[in-house]
Parts: sequence; structure tokens; C-alpha cells
Amino acid sequence: MRIEIWADVVCAWAYIGKRRVEKALEGWDGEAVEVVWRPFRIDPMAPAESLPMAEVLQDPVADAALQQCAPDMSPTENRVRVSEIAAAEGIGPRWGAAWRADSHDAHRLIALAHEAGGSALQNAVMEEVLRAHFVDALDIARPETLAAVAGRAGFPEGPKLLTSGAGEETVRELLLRGKAIGVKTSPTIVVGGEALAGAHAPAVIAELLRGAAAAAPRELPAEVERFRQAEALLDLGDPLGCLTLLGPLMQEHDDDRNVRLLAARAHFHSAQLGRARAGLEALAAQAPDDSYVQLMLGRVLERQGLPAEAAPHLRMAAAMTPMYEN
Repeated sequence: MRIEIWADVVCAWAYIGKRRVEKALEGWDGEAVEVVWRPFRIDPMAPAESLPMAEVLQDPVADAALQQCAPDMSPTENRVRVSEIAAAEGIGPRWGAAWRADSHDAHRLIALAHEAGGSALQNAVMEEVLRAHFVDALDIARPETLAAVAGRAGFPEGPKLLTSGAGEETVRELLLRGKAIGVKTSPTIVVGGEALAGAHAPAVIAELLRGAAAAAPRELPAEVERFRQAEALLDLGDPLGCLTLLGPLMQEHDDDRNVRLLAARAHFHSAQLGRARAGLEALAAQAPDDSYVQLMLGRVLERQGLPAEAAPHLRMAAAMTPMYEN
């Protein structure tokens, strides 16, 4: 069984959630469990150069951004409560982030650790990153901090990989995947298609695991899962994200009609009308009786300022499917 935990390393509840997942697994007697960490950003507008947290807490805009890791309480209440809870979970003794840091490179390091050594190495890196940020009060956006973190976790090749730019595409795709499946807060625990948002008590997490084990959901092929997530992003109004996830499918399955149609739709909704038109014209040539393709092609031509060329396609679409009639 795989547990995916979508979390931001600058969210205190992610560290608390990590401890609670570990406690839930201590008493777990079911099938083997693999914990995999996935990226989430609570503060995507964090500056490239970190700022002292003492200054940040006086900025209401930044404060509101940081509130995303505990949306049900004020930032002030969160800071007071979380320090007490962290102590109860055995995290410390010192507690509290000292920097508003961009977590992007830390997420890259965590993702690269999973690629290099699986969930065990990734978990070790995650622990060291969280400790550096919340206990040691270090700036985890600095390369030297992440190099030290990687060394302590047993991932000495990590710094070189970060310098090379590795992990950029992986993190970008994972963030889109999280958005596609509805992740909205840190941490969010996902098991067998069921999600649990927040750092819940170990008993609640264990119940989630029991439910997932009993359901035994059928695992979708990776290509199908990627396609569905790309489709979800388009439905969420993110056509560029959709195209990003579709990229590998468009290379490996460029003859798949569903992939090509979804790409054409995403090109249309991202105003890449030339690409949308080319894709839809090819689809229409292969299957002229596809009313939806005819409709989409007509809409694209209209957008391009070609009403005379659009009209035959729109009439054909309406004749085959009356609901498409203007």
C-alpha cells in the first residue's frame, strides 16, 4: 500500500503530520506500507532571497499566504498552538522557523532522493529538511543548507544533482498532479484514492489505512492516470498545466485520438489557435462524422476571424448533434 503525503516543508503541520503518520504505522499490522512525499506550496510567492521570519510576521500579505497550512485558524493562533503541539509530538526542544524561505529547491531534493533511493532515503531527507527549518532555524533555500541536509540523510550526490537543475520537471509535474486530484492544503494524505486533509491524530490516519486496505482499489495504468489528471486540469481552467501533463503521452501515444483531442482542446483554451486548428483538422479528416470535433473546429475558425470557413463545420456539428446548434 502506498501513502502519498502532499506537504510543504515550510508548513509546521507537515512536520507534525509526519510524526502522526509514523505513530499510526507503529501499530499497523496490515500489508506493507510505503510512504512517499509529494510537493505542495503554501507560499509560492516566497522571495528568491529568504527573509527573517520576524519581519515577515509583520506583513499581513505574507501572513495570509502562510495561513494556508492551517486555514481554519488565524496565523497568530496557529503559531501559538503549533508550538505546543510540536512539543507534545517530541519535536524540538527549540521550535519555530526563522526564515521565510522558498521551498522549491528543497522539494527538488526530496523528489530526487526518491528517484535515487526510494521511500526510505526520501523520508530521511524529508526529516532533515524539516528539522533544519523548524528546529535548527536554518535557511533551507540556501544551497549550503541543503547540501548539509543531504549529507546527514545519506544522499551525498544530492547537491550535485541540484546544481545541474535536476528535479525541475519532476516537481513541476507533481505540483500539477496534486492540483488535479484536489490537494488544497498541507499536509494532505492520499491512500487508494481517498484523501485526508490535515495533520490528524494517529487513530484517524490508521482508520484511513484500514479503509483503503479493505477497499483494495484497482490501480490504473500510469498512462490512464496521467490522462485523467490532465483532463482534470483542463476542467479546472489550467490548459497549460493540462498540456504539461499531456506532453509524454503526446510523444508516446501520438496516434491516440483521445490524447490528440484533449491536446487540441487545451490549445484552444490557452489561445494557441494555430495548434488547435491543425490538431482538429487532422482529427476531422480521420473521422468527419465526429460532431464534437466539427464543433470545436468551427469554434477555432471563428476565433481566428474566419466565419465563412467556420460555418460548414458548425452546420455539420448541429446536423449530427442538434444540441450543438447555436
